[in-house]
Amino acid sequence: MSAVLPEGVRPLDRVAVLGAGSWGTTFAKVLADAGTPVTLWARRAEVAETVAREHRNPEYLPDVELPAELAATADADEALAGAQAVVLALPAQKLRENLQHWRPHLPEGVTLVSLAKGVERGTLLRMSEVICEVTDAAPDRVAVVSGPNLAGEIAAEQPTATVVACRDHERAIAVQHACSTGYFKPYTNTDVIGCELGGACKNVIALACGTAAGLGYGDNTMASLITRGLAEISRLAVALGAEQLTLAGLAGMGDLVATCASPLSRNRRFGEALGRGLSVAEAEEANHGQVAEGVKSCDAISELARRHGVDTPIVDAVRRVCDGEVSAKEVGDELINRELKVE
Repeated sequence: MSAVLPEGVRPLDRVAVLGAGSWGTTFAKVLADAGTPVTLWARRAEVAETVAREHRNPEYLPDVELPAELAATADADEALAGAQAVVLALPAQKLRENLQHWRPHLPEGVTLVSLAKGVERGTLLRMSEVICEVTDAAPDRVAVVSGPNLAGEIAAEQPTATVVACRDHERAIAVQHACSTGYFKPYTNTDVIGCELGGACKNVIALACGTAAGLGYGDNTMASLITRGLAEISRLAVALGAEQLTLAGLAGMGDLVATCASPLSRNRRFGEALGRGLSVAEAEEANHGQVAEGVKSCDAISELARRHGVDTPIVDAVRRVCDGEVSAKEVGDELINRELKVE
């Protein structure tokens, strides 16, 4: 561990990471580099075998050498055995389905850590709420990790910071120390709502920024979308009980800027394809069959805002484009020509 834990906080002596995509693999690497014993679960046996034998995940992180200390398995029971924290590194819309399968095998009282950034379709639940509903865990057992955390850069050990949020601050501190390295600096917070909504909504704003870039707009447009997008995220988060200050921090503005501006951002790239005139299906094909999380969550976020009486014109515009109701060009014109008002 990188520092001495405060009195009364127990270290995490074993962690399981469920999900061997780019972010799950990267977070497992961070844990191993921090000196935390960790086992990575992969759905496909060949992926687990390659990680364990060759210390690489060629499908998601082809140029990254993984720590020899990082164990990997395709057996969920093996990964979960004796774990004191379970990190859920799954797409938001797949979390419930997988958790229902794993629930009987989760160690009693284990800390559950969500890396997923989204709002569940249909239920409109945040990921921590999905975890609590499926596992019957108390909310103070669930932590979330959110911030400007593009997996490729972290895997390359480029410095960044993040937020570990949990209602039980001692659990947040334990996770913080378990993943603290020279290149990955975690801060703690107790505002789970703000951190989760910042992480979920920024994907939709990044789609808007990518769409603007695909339409040929420049930095002024981008800055305007990021700033007004943050206003939308903040209004919604505060309406749901978040703290305003959280959205000005790493899990709000930090994550938003990284996701909206970086060519490494899948949501940004997907939006660019939409801006060039591709349909969602065509953009998915161009993105090697992967749909950006913002596409999957924009309906749920838009409906969540509507139910709470929160005005979210950028989110609504992205939803309409993704649903095929309007073209990117048409909705861009609408946003530009909105009524004059006070900022």
